[in-house]
Amino acid sequence: MSRTESSDAAEPTPAAVRLVDVSEAVLEQLLTVAIQDADADEVTPPLGSAAGWNSDRISWFREYHHAAAGLDGPAQQKSWAISSDGELAGSIRLKRTGAGALETGIWLGRSFRGRGIAREALRLVIDRAAASGASVLEADTTAGNAAALVLLRSAGAELEEGEASDAAAVPVKARIALR
Repeated sequence: MSRTESSDAAEPTPAAVRLVDVSEAVLEQLLTVAIQDADADEVTPPLGSAAGWNSDRISWFREYHHAAAGLDGPAQQKSWAISSDGELAGSIRLKRTGAGALETGIWLGRSFRGRGIAREALRLVIDRAAASGASVLEADTTAGNAAALVLLRSAGAELEEGEASDAAAVPVKARIALR
């Protein structure tokens, strides 16, 4: 049944979501998803003189995922590709930030948003964070990122707004207790 046909079900069946280690082949597929289906500002820091996806941002993307090979490695972070029904949809990460604390971040391609994929990926990464022995999982976003705020609240995060400034959006720090 297509989504335009009527149905007794209120919501579509959730996708099968998995976290996939980022091998060289997965990295190139993930980069393709990022370039074709996400804004560069959602995925990378502002780099280079040209807006959008440029050679500096593409290089950063590859280097970042190479370095994010494990929580116990030199970068103390791990990234995964998010697979939804066998298709790469985006990426999620964990990074050590202090004793018992990890930070997470996530991005999804536009065509994968609003389908519960981020919620399931966050649940999976919360499980991994707890299994690593962390006591708290943190995330940074902004007050204007409504989708991120809904996602973080759905995971039980406590949200704390920072101070507004002329130069930056209002920051929000999210904390999820793991034990």
